[in-house]
Amino acid sequence: MPMFIRKMLHAAYLKIMTVVVFFAPSLRHTVFAGTGSSGQLCEHIIRTGAKKVIVVTDKPLRELGVVESAIAVLLAADVDVAYYDGVLPDPTFAQVVEGAAVAKAHGSEVVLAIGGGSSIDAAKVIAAAATSDASPVDWVGIGKIKHPILKLYAIPTTSGTGSEATIGAVISDAATHEKAIIMGDCLLPLAAALDADLMLGLPPHITAATGMDALTHGIEAYIGVWERGTRLEDARLAIKLVFDNLATAYHDGKNLDARNGMAMGAYYAGLAINQVNVGNVHAIAHQLGGKYGIPHGLANALVLPHVLEFCCQEAQQSLAELSLLVGVGNEGEAPAVLARKFIDAVRELRTEVGIPEQMDVIKRVDFEAITQQAIQEGATYPVPRLLDSKNVMQILTNIAKPA
Repeated sequence: MPMFIRKMLHAAYLKIMTVVVFFAPSLRHTVFAGTGSSGQLCEHIIRTGAKKVIVVTDKPLRELGVVESAIAVLLAADVDVAYYDGVLPDPTFAQVVEGAAVAKAHGSEVVLAIGGGSSIDAAKVIAAAATSDASPVDWVGIGKIKHPILKLYAIPTTSGTGSEATIGAVISDAATHEKAIIMGDCLLPLAAALDADLMLGLPPHITAATGMDALTHGIEAYIGVWERGTRLEDARLAIKLVFDNLATAYHDGKNLDARNGMAMGAYYAGLAINQVNVGNVHAIAHQLGGKYGIPHGLANALVLPHVLEFCCQEAQQSLAELSLLVGVGNEGEAPAVLARKFIDAVRELRTEVGIPEQMDVIKRVDFEAITQQAIQEGATYPVPRLLDSKNVMQILTNIAKPA
């Protein structure tokens, strides 16, 4: 399809989405932040009168005692707590069904997600599946969950996805490894706790990957072309917080100030993408995660600088503003110079936190399929420049180690 037609269709799609969200009801969302905020969230859940809570998490967090620490207030109040700890990275529909079965058998009234984006995304769909006999596969897309779901709360233990602040969940097909996106207002947690105390033991490589994920969210929200809500303010806060705190959190994982900064940065980034969605970095990274199992934050980090290069001209003014925001440019410098400085700063931060420029699992034989899938997904985002085959192929070449 010629590019000018693709641009026309993209513009029409964004106008339709603007109308759709204009009539959507406003959402209520509560956040507890800082030391001990997980306990505050648990107290809030108790005040709602909940008696039966299912915690959705992963086995390592339970084994490390993080989960029990987070819900100590619930346990002390003799709330009936069940656990589903079968969530794995890139959660599948099978895990959702399994978790929903546990919730139904327990008679859960509340779903409390504790963990990274995988646990929170799984918990969102489990909350919906626990009150329905329909297949979660049928909810792929936007606004397809029409029934009431269990009350949903979240305690993130990484600073990356911002899923605690969004209406979306990413669930994988176990057979094809393709990632499906389920979106609906009901999937926004009623309340979340940003408790950096629970993040102090996060390993450096996870700190790096999740932190670059948050940065990607902030940047894509900022350079996107959909003017909506507070996306610019939220994105700026997110980007500045990541630049100010990620390297420190990576090198000194016990630094509570840096952990707090990253927790807030990831949250603001989640707020930003919740209003305007993501962009071309995700369009490519989702395919890398589905095909090779590359963790999402790492996939984003691999692709991010290259996508910024790709749309540098179209997003030049926004990138120039970000250069000044993070302190790598000076007032009076040309926008083109400032934009280049910001892209260089993103590369430098990525290197500082130990993320490689290339990975050997990415194979040239898969480039064509990945490219077409990325182009198709990217057309659904408010991007400043639509992807094309030549440039996606070049990006894949740049991030794949030579054979």
